Amino acid sequence: NLTGATLGATLAFLLARYLGAAWVERKAGARLQRLNRGVEAEGWRFVAFVRLVPLFPFNLLNYALGLTRIRLGTYVLASYLFMLPGALAYTYLGYAGREALTGGAGLVRKALLALALLALVAFLPRLIGRLRKRPMLAVDDLRRRLAAGEEILVLDVRTGADYAGEGGHIPGARNLPLEELPQRITELGEFTETPIAVVCRTDKRSARAERLLTGQGFADVHVVDGGMTAWARAGLAVVRGAADGEGERGGRAHAGAAGRSDRIETGRGGRHV
Repeated sequence: NLTGATLGATLAFLLARYLGAAWVERKAGARLQRLNRGVEAEGWRFVAFVRLVPLFPFNLLNYALGLTRIRLGTYVLASYLFMLPGALAYTYLGYAGREALTGGAGLVRKALLALALLALVAFLPRLIGRLRKRPMLAVDDLRRRLAAGEEILVLDVRTGADYAGEGGHIPGARNLPLEELPQRITELGEFTETPIAVVCRTDKRSARAERLLTGQGFADVHVVDGGMTAWARAGLAVVRGAADGEGERGGRAHAGAAGRSDRIETGRGGRHV
């Protein structure tokens, strides 16, 4: 039941925080860093979201959250409240199913209520998604991460014409237009556990792409704050045209990309990634 699940989750949290940190770090691997970033950026909203949307295995999540900075009381309360809708819905669904088999009274009303509860459970992740702070990534932070050689996919969701046009694109960025993303999202299957920086001209299309990717289980997606407009304003390097190995066939962006293309130009600030 819900109380038992919450007590078990709390015990796992405390064991990880005070006794089993090294073991949890080995098991969680790179996912622990993503959890830390999520908790630091969003606090209880992040816990609520991962309770409603199973991006991480339930048991591992309980242990891993014990190594973040979230307070025990916040963790317990958010876990209980946001596991409650699912527990109620599935418990009542089981009750309604049993009543249907035994021919109990008020069957239609009970069935409709069960369906309404299931609809609520399905809707809650979207509601929490709207309440969450959008995971924004400043262009200078992206530049530093690329320059440090961090593995990160820069996903440009503008049209192909804009990507290859006069404004240019970030060296090594992969182009997948927002309009095509729902149909082609399987092409990004290898990046479900990889940090993704989504960029467009500003950040509106990127925010829509981030919601879509997160909803499909991509664990570490960020919107580049201000998009290519901010990137150009900061004077950072861009590539004009679709260089070999980039565009739709591109993959992870990294600092070395700037050294392999003769189409890279710098903005007014003269800085490169």
